[in-house]
Amino acid sequence: MTQIPPIPDKEYFSIGEVSQITLVPKHTLRYWESEFNLLRPVRKSSGRRKYRKEDVELVFKIKDLLYNQKYSIEGAKKYLIGDKRKKRKDTQDTLELNLERIPDSEFLQNIKDELKYILKLLKK
Repeated sequence: MTQIPPIPDKEYFSIGEVSQITLVPKHTLRYWESEFNLLRPVRKSSGRRKYRKEDVELVFKIKDLLYNQKYSIEGAKKYLIGDKRKKRKDTQDTLELNLERIPDSEFLQNIKDELKYILKLLKK
């Protein structure tokens, strides 16, 4: 994948800003939205698109797949869906590992005992 230039630290970007940052024409961005379900900018009440930083990164990824790696639109869709599934699985594996490291017993037992005590007071 080609090097992604720094993306400004903003919450939302207009379609014009995304076009300038990624060097992808606005009409191409609109077309990609219709083709790639993963690319879904937020629509404000005025109907204007507002891209998040993740959307801009995805545009760079799509651009790289189509223009540099010569994927077809269908091939790029399959690649991105597979890539998303892989990331989801990696995240789940990480969560399972982190759950095993949670300190158990003493802290949780103290909370449980306090809750029992409070319950006992409330029953009086």
